[in-house]
Amino acid sequence: MQENSISTIGQSYKQSAKLMGNHFEITVVSDDEAMANYYIGLAIAEILRIEKLLTTFDENSETNLINQNAGIQPVKVSDEIIALIIRSLRISKLTQGAFDISYGSIDKQLWNFDTNMKKLPDAETAKNMVRLINYRDIIVDDKAQTVFLKEKGMRIGFGGIGKGYAAEKAKQVLLDKGVNSGIVNASGDLTAWGYQPDGSPWTIGIAHPDMVDLPFSYMNITNMAVATSGNYEKYVVIKGKKYSHTINPRTGMPVTGIKSVTIICNNAEMADALATPVTIMGIESGLYLINQLKGIGCIIIDDNNQLFTSKNINLA
Repeated sequence: MQENSISTIGQSYKQSAKLMGNHFEITVVSDDEAMANYYIGLAIAEILRIEKLLTTFDENSETNLINQNAGIQPVKVSDEIIALIIRSLRISKLTQGAFDISYGSIDKQLWNFDTNMKKLPDAETAKNMVRLINYRDIIVDDKAQTVFLKEKGMRIGFGGIGKGYAAEKAKQVLLDKGVNSGIVNASGDLTAWGYQPDGSPWTIGIAHPDMVDLPFSYMNITNMAVATSGNYEKYVVIKGKKYSHTINPRTGMPVTGIKSVTIICNNAEMADALATPVTIMGIESGLYLINQLKGIGCIIIDDNNQLFTSKNINLA
């Protein structure tokens, strides 16, 4: 049976929802409001499914079962989790460990980034905190369909890739239903495809790191994904210095020097996964990495509001 196809002649319909602990906004172009809302409902259902799979807040989630058996035994999980972990490990190798899903062992009591945080942990304490962060100790057996964390106390989490993954999966649900134009926006990590009802590309604002509600620039995109990691999202100021919630997995200390990193490519999962490690790697090493990768662009704003871009980005 042929599915109804949404053309670029119609209207944009939009719904917001709190999903995966974040603000999601889903837009589809349709000439039928009821069908548009139906399709958006399917996308939301898909994100809820992924949330249940990846969450660490549910004792029975596959992610938690892996964590509960760290240092004890391998855990049999779904093909979907296996595939996501394998892709995550590839990005860890690519970024030399700057991206690492085993960050979950960091003690949140020391890094709560709330208004009560008045001082940083000492360097020795911080270094000790990150001793369990090591993607090489995540053992995947794709034939047996198991995952094993080698060290007791290790924990994995998908906070650095989960939103982008969910956006891509929701987009695929919509494409499968014939939705030819839309946006899935996961708190700034978004994927956009097709065109607006008037035939023009989608206009995306890149958040200004000093004024979150005001974009520092706009981009016209179609069939592209954008993800931004910035210290404006969550941070603490200690002795007049701003510290990002992004922790360097090698040192256990917060990243400084960069206000925001925006990644532009054709896949929201990849964009999401690369934004944080580029922040950790720093301007020179981060741009060097991005310049080696085909079809991926990067915009960095440093603490002095100086702009740096990869070779394939030309800002007016």
